[in-house]
Amino acid sequence: MLFQVQMDVRLPHDLPAEKADALKKTERERAQQLQRDGTWRHLWRVAGRYANVSVFDVESADELHQVLSTLPLFPFMQIEVTALCRHPSSIHDDDR
Repeated sequence: MLFQVQMDVRLPHDLPAEKADALKKTERERAQQLQRDGTWRHLWRVAGRYANVSVFDVESADELHQVLSTLPLFPFMQIEVTALCRHPSSIHDDDR
């Protein structure tokens, strides 16, 4: 199943810079691994915000929740999820 996921990150203003930098580093590593695995298909930054719009390919909403909850920045995110399905007018043979 494909899901569009919008993640808005809201780090606390009083979070020490070293802690924020460490979280961002481990977040990047986790996101890149999920992309290499094919779970995190697309990742776009939202201009002007600490946010992204992504497409995940997982078996279920439960699996998506499990994946998202492994992200180091998960406790600081506001997340909106939209289930996606193939559009009959798409000219592409697959969902990639």
